[in-house]
Amino acid sequence: MHVRELNVPDAFEFTPRKFHDNRGVFVSPFQGEAFVKTVGHAFVVAQTNHSLSRRGSLRGLHFADVPPGQAKYVYCPQGALLDVVVDIRVGSPTFGVWDSVRLDPVDFRAVYVPEGIGHGFVALEDDTVISYLCSTPYNPSAEHGIDPRDPALGLPWADEVEPVLSEKDAAAPSLAEALAAGLLPRYADCLARYAKQRTS
Repeated sequence: MHVRELNVPDAFEFTPRKFHDNRGVFVSPFQGEAFVKTVGHAFVVAQTNHSLSRRGSLRGLHFADVPPGQAKYVYCPQGALLDVVVDIRVGSPTFGVWDSVRLDPVDFRAVYVPEGIGHGFVALEDDTVISYLCSTPYNPSAEHGIDPRDPALGLPWADEVEPVLSEKDAAAPSLAEALAAGLLPRYADCLARYAKQRTS
């Protein structure tokens, strides 16, 4: 398993080895030992999510209140997508910094999105599937969004793909508006959450 820390600290890209034979390919996108070695604690799965998207579907940017927040480990077993993470932790030295990773069933890369980081993706092909491992159950009262088209963020959504958003995501506030409204997670709270997981 090859691991790379993204430009957003505490977020990682995992690339597993692939094993080919005359039947096809075998791959393990999530490996607990590699995850613990990288992040410093086990990933406890409370819920798994699966979405099927047509080309241009843009989901995000989403985040949850911290604590407890919701960490995600995501990969794409079908189609292709551009996965984006944004540091929205108030007080973080990299606040507003983003990074992106192409996820597809060619390289089988996965992205770990820790608590307090904004996350979204755009489907680059029809019938794109994304699978999520989630550290906490869905809690609608603690879920929030930021407009993924916020020009201040300048996120690298594919120009050749016409974005399709839900009404909720299209109406989400900009990063500055979310900051002013006190919606964003605090960096100190996120660090405390990470530290607690490493010692539990």
